[in-house]
Amino acid sequence: MEQQSKSIPDDAFQAQMLAGTSRTFALTIPQLPPGLSRVVANAYLLCRIVDTVEDEPALSAELKRRFCAMFVDAVAGTETAERFSAELSPLLSSETIPAVHRLIKETPRVIAITHGFTPAQQDALRDCVRVMGQGMAQFQDGQPGRGLRDLPELDRYCYHVAGVVGEMLTRLFCEHSSEIARHKTALMQLAVRFGQGLQMTNILKDVWDDLERGACWLPRDVFAQTGFDLGELAPGRHSEGFGRGMQRLVGIARGHLEAAVRYTLLIPARETGIRNFCLWAIGMAVLTLRNIHRRIDFQAGDEVKISRRSVKATVLTSRLSAGWDPAVKLLFRIGARGLPSSPAPGAH
Repeated sequence: MEQQSKSIPDDAFQAQMLAGTSRTFALTIPQLPPGLSRVVANAYLLCRIVDTVEDEPALSAELKRRFCAMFVDAVAGTETAERFSAELSPLLSSETIPAVHRLIKETPRVIAITHGFTPAQQDALRDCVRVMGQGMAQFQDGQPGRGLRDLPELDRYCYHVAGVVGEMLTRLFCEHSSEIARHKTALMQLAVRFGQGLQMTNILKDVWDDLERGACWLPRDVFAQTGFDLGELAPGRHSEGFGRGMQRLVGIARGHLEAAVRYTLLIPARETGIRNFCLWAIGMAVLTLRNIHRRIDFQAGDEVKISRRSVKATVLTSRLSAGWDPAVKLLFRIGARGLPSSPAPGAH
């Protein structure tokens, strides 16, 4: 397989890597205009490599910081991607899926593709990887399974792992279209909330899977207010206080996704590819929040994961409505109906 990958074109190689590492992004990224799709696919793979370092249970916090720094330098061109790949690959455990093992081995080719983009595109990707890598390394310290300190710390975590991705995508969109660039200031402000809405949805969905590997990204202050100590968190030990805290976070995530809709409507209606890319992500996140809201006592992420049928429905309705702003707003209202609405503290 590795030998075969060297003989296929870059776009096909990236498509292969996407298909193996993310069902969602393998679906959404090809909706973008071809020039953008190529860069965004590469950006996802770069971010997935950083995620792999963060998620790998066999790595100590010190090693995670070291590999994050090495990867940031490799993307910047001051370190060799071959060294990063050669040193990290043997340390990955069976907890990391085979497709990601392959991605780490293919890091030199991924970064070689990065270095072929325009200077502005490379700057956007480099800045994103730097902020993400530094942030993930920072959050490795003092983060056992007891959660983050408070909502502002959750905001900071979500910024480093997702909000910065929203900023990077906005820079790429603005480079792609001067019409989009006219809204850059407003888009950059909303981009962080867009990323936070998606990341909070993942945190809520994956709470039990994360806990299994000793991590918890829930804010302790929210649950303290509902009478639940996150230090006692364990699958199967659901309590009313924990449920109320989860519902409040569902409401905050819903508010961020509403901001994501405003972001999407600032994209010109004729840019249907970019709008679909955004709307599919928003739609799937809203449906996931609905599942969590309805089954707040779930004990595994698979119990609230949306079905393939729901994914297909999201794709169809988004395609039909992407170019018509009133329809987009209506679909969000319908999708989010019944979800709690909790204001988030003003730290965005």
